[in-house]
Amino acid sequence: MKRTLFALLWAAPLAAVAACPPLLNHQVPALMGGKLNLCEYSGKAVVVVNTASECGFTPQYKNLQKLWQDYRAKGLVVVGFPSDDFNQELDKDADVASFCQSNYGVSFPMSSRVKVRGSDAHPFYQALAEASGTTPKWNFYKYVISADGKTVTAFSSLTRPDSAEFLKAVGAALPR
Repeated sequence: MKRTLFALLWAAPLAAVAACPPLLNHQVPALMGGKLNLCEYSGKAVVVVNTASECGFTPQYKNLQKLWQDYRAKGLVVVGFPSDDFNQELDKDADVASFCQSNYGVSFPMSSRVKVRGSDAHPFYQALAEASGTTPKWNFYKYVISADGKTVTAFSSLTRPDSAEFLKAVGAALPR
């Protein structure tokens, strides 16, 4: 009996790791040090957004934070990826973190500054581009990844995180 229980306790974490969809099988430097292991979000719907602190779309942080708060218990994670690909991000990760927290109360996971376009894009963003057929056209370009990690829906910067269209996609992506 003890061996069976022990085997089950060890097998559960291993099964979770094995179940990581290829799209989420990436690690990204975290905004305040360490790493974000995207496999930890396996089985959850994931909203991915490339952000910038000095962009006209920056107020979307408020709606992204509300989305995170409202849907977190239902199996959603929002992950922000600060990027200077469009020349509108602060120079230092610490400044980005301070800006996001003090102006918008951001508490959802955020990566360190990364490239989101082109041949030097982070491998996760390269995988997103392949899965969705599109790369970010501007800051606050959003992707909704289904809980099984197989479906990716892209949304332009103009689509607000509180829009009916976006919320419908989030609802459809949540775990069942």
